[in-house]
Amino acid sequence: MANVKHGRGLATTRLRSSLMATGTAFLALSCTGCASLVSSAAAGFADNLSDAMLAQNDPETVRAAAPTFMVTLDSLILDDPDNPELLSAAANLYASYGAVFADDELRAMRLTDRARSYAQSALCVEYEPSCAWPDSNYDSFVAALEGIGPRHAERLYDYGFATLAYLRAHSADWNALAELPQAEALFDHYLEIAGDSAEISVYTYMGILLTLRPPALGGRPEEARAHFERAIELSGGRDLGAKVEFARGYARLVYERELHDRLLKEVIEADPAADSLTLGNVLAKEQAVRLLAEADEYF
Repeated sequence: MANVKHGRGLATTRLRSSLMATGTAFLALSCTGCASLVSSAAAGFADNLSDAMLAQNDPETVRAAAPTFMVTLDSLILDDPDNPELLSAAANLYASYGAVFADDELRAMRLTDRARSYAQSALCVEYEPSCAWPDSNYDSFVAALEGIGPRHAERLYDYGFATLAYLRAHSADWNALAELPQAEALFDHYLEIAGDSAEISVYTYMGILLTLRPPALGGRPEEARAHFERAIELSGGRDLGAKVEFARGYARLVYERELHDRLLKEVIEADPAADSLTLGNVLAKEQAVRLLAEADEYF
């Protein structure tokens, strides 16, 4: 259960692209055959839908609504299994839900496994060398990774996000954690090819990856700290989830109680309302209260 709870600060930034596709899906279901109408109306409808969910300050509303979108995407993929947009949207939504809302550990594992499968399929459609990644060793993975350029940066990011959600849900499985070097290489390459357009949340993800293991087993907490601090800096401190992950991933790992408590108190005292961050910030505040209450037992 702890592994599932640890994922709650991970996912909400990836809801946007998945909800854009599911908004299109509902238009398509209600207007079968009128593809041109769907195409022209989908963008505005889907933007409004995703913005509304990301701006929600009641996580339970999103928890209740998301499974409908997930099943809708599944049905659309059955009809169009090689559509990378649908596949990536499903990957993002399944990974987000599995990391944020699945309270049962086994369920989180199933959902994030499906998420990564969808993300891998989406990348495979557009970049054939990635099709072999599920069976690749580190050297083969990196060799194929190097061929991915800027035009596939977003798809690579989606795959990395789904992989991180998968690894956190499977953090008790040493076979899964053996994939951490590949995930680190993936995000490093993403930062190289995305340049100034890189998603800010990638720095939080890198911090998480580098603190999933203690230093004796390959974790690199000081590098992780730099990534967490970069995420907070670039968001202007508005992404409260980055502070929670900093406290949980780094401060607890190296037993820095003062830093841990300061970060969590900042989150608790902050206003959660922020463009595209409100849902994640509300969840972060809930986590901060719980982590701070547990601090005396941990340190």
